[in-house]
This record gives sequence, C-alpha cells and structure tokens, in this order.
Amino acid sequence: MGAKPVDDQTDHRTESDASRPAENDAKQPKAQADAQPKWLKLKHPLQLPILMYHSISTGNQLRVPQAQFAQEMAYLKAHHYRTLTTTEAIKALKTNSVPQKKVVWITLDDAYKDNLTRALPVLQKYNLHATINVITGFTHKSNHLSLAQMKTMLATGHVDFASHTVQHLNLNELTAAQQKTELVASKHWLDQKLNQNTQMICYPAGRADATTRKLAQQAGYQLALTTQEGIAQLSQGRYNLARLRVTPGMTTATFATMLQVSNS
Repeated sequence: MGAKPVDDQTDHRTESDASRPAENDAKQPKAQADAQPKWLKLKHPLQLPILMYHSISTGNQLRVPQAQFAQEMAYLKAHHYRTLTTTEAIKALKTNSVPQKKVVWITLDDAYKDNLTRALPVLQKYNLHATINVITGFTHKSNHLSLAQMKTMLATGHVDFASHTVQHLNLNELTAAQQKTELVASKHWLDQKLNQNTQMICYPAGRADATTRKLAQQAGYQLALTTQEGIAQLSQGRYNLARLRVTPGMTTATFATMLQVSNS
C-alpha cells in the first residue's frame, strides 16, 4: 500500500497459562513484571478501554503525530494507568479481574516502521506497553516492520505482537477457506518466527462475519478485535470486541474522557 496506512502480541504461554500472572515474562516492562500485583476480582462486568492507533506520523486520519502520541502516553503515566499485555487483557476479560482499577490496552494496527522509530521511544520513556497487530505478508515492505525489527522491539519488553492476517483483506468478503488461510497462516508465521503462541487476531478494517468469528476460535485465538467504536466488554463476545479510535488532533481532554470507565 506504499507509505499510506491501510484502514483500519502474544505470548509464549498457552491459554491455561494465560489465566495466571506471568513470572519472568520478558515481554512485560520490568516494573510491571517485578510488581506481580494481586489481581482484583470485579463485582460488575469489566469495561476495558482498547485504544486503536495505526501509523505514528502525519498525513491522514489514520496517522497520529508523535507529539500527540507522546502527550497521550504521558497522560496515561501521570494518571497511573496500567497498560496491559495481550495475555493480561485475555486474563482480565476471561476472569473479570484486573491487576489494578485503572487499566488500558494500547493497540497499533498494521505494524508500520514508525512504530519502532516513533512509538517505541515514547513507550520506553513512560514505561508503558503496547500490542502491535502485524500483517505478516507485508513484513518485506519498506514502510512496515521487518522480522528483525520486530524481534528488536520484542526484546525491549514494551511491545508484543498479534495477528492482523496475511494480506489485510476484508475477511467477510472471502470464502470460508480463504478466511481460514488468512487466520491460520498469519498465526503460524508469528508463532514460528517469534517463538510464541499468538493469542489475538485483529480483523482488517474491523470486518468479520459469523464464519470469521468461528474460524478465529478454531485457529486458536483467544480474542478478536474490531473497529467498532466503544469500550470493550465481554458481552460483545470475545471475538467481536470494540475499540476506541484515536484520531489526529484529538485533545488530551477528549482522550481522557474517552478512557473514563468505572470498574468495581
């Protein structure tokens, strides 16, 4: 797709492992890994803000400038949000518990190279974590992350990687066999290349149907993300979770309002 963003992690552990805190998880920021908090069981269904970013640059509505991204990450740090890993997000939704009351899951779609050059330094500065959704067939493109770059980022402990399919096609327009290939092949690539058990699929352009959701579960994913606007809740279905789109020019006040939930 050239340099224009298309519209629109990840973990070594199995599903059963995802239900308990990770010890010595190299992908978690050190402060998070060391803390090992006791998770809080919620009385009411978890409301999980999942932020949706793409390219950290300028040019269109899918690109958020680095200065804005940095302001938003600074807000999360200053207001004591815990940024979840994919494994933690799965555990939170499946067990209706949280490591602390204020949690957020940061996602970046498409795995643009500027996620390394512009997003990662900000995440490192504020000791935050994000999930990058990879189009595995695009890793050879000049404006997308290469495998070597992904491994470099993974080693920092500030990111993990999930699937965004192989070719970023609208899954609901494909045959069941074609959908299965996109879902299974991308998971296999990530599992093999990054030595992990890929737990999450992010649908390209958020498009999916009942067949997609069934095939995602059969492929071994534990969660699937859409582009439907809203706070993620288990009532939406584990394979149909909403997200909050961050747009260029959004004020920090609007960003803060978007995150406001009451988990108890």
